[in-house]
Amino acid sequence: MTFSVLARCGETGRLGVATASASLAVGARCPHARDGVGAVTTQNRTDPGLGPRLLDCLARGMAAEAALAEVMAQAVAPAWRQVAVIDRAGAVATYHGARCSGVFGEARGMGVVALGNLLASELVPEAMVAGFLGAADRALEERLLAALEAGLAAGGEVRPLRSAALVVVGEPHPGSNLRVDGAEAPLAALAALWRMWAPQMAQVRLWAVDPGALPPA
Repeated sequence: MTFSVLARCGETGRLGVATASASLAVGARCPHARDGVGAVTTQNRTDPGLGPRLLDCLARGMAAEAALAEVMAQAVAPAWRQVAVIDRAGAVATYHGARCSGVFGEARGMGVVALGNLLASELVPEAMVAGFLGAADRALEERLLAALEAGLAAGGEVRPLRSAALVVVGEPHPGSNLRVDGAEAPLAALAALWRMWAPQMAQVRLWAVDPGALPPA
């Protein structure tokens, strides 16, 4: 019911995850990220608790593969889960339970992994990675959005999308945490939110240290 992309920017070290789904509130359940630690998506029959537990393992210094193995060994009903993680070094690991829904799969590139379930085509993850890599000169948020758009163009999931989310952490603060729910075209709505948020980030950073600073004229 979901397709997602996780990535690390090789130049800045920023980490992010973007996801889209026919289910509502995907942003509240699937993407997780922590500055200087890693990013996670937990999906299919989602257990949101897997995200914080994986990030805690990464924060203790575990690499992606070891963290995922430890968490899934203790997970409830792991056969129903689909999980991906990227660590601070850009290493990735994935888990696809035996009861993962419909057509599911993944694709990887340098510092990026895409995956999904109930996909319209097994080519969707490959298209997402290609979309991400093809936007190499843009901000991490825009690269993640490009990956989602490429996944949708390749067929997306079998049902119409209704929600989408984008989470990016790392310098410069603040990061991005944008969500869309109940939209007819959630990816277009998410991209529009990013375009509104991008020019405001510098001012929000300034307010953290100088609350009385006025916005530029």
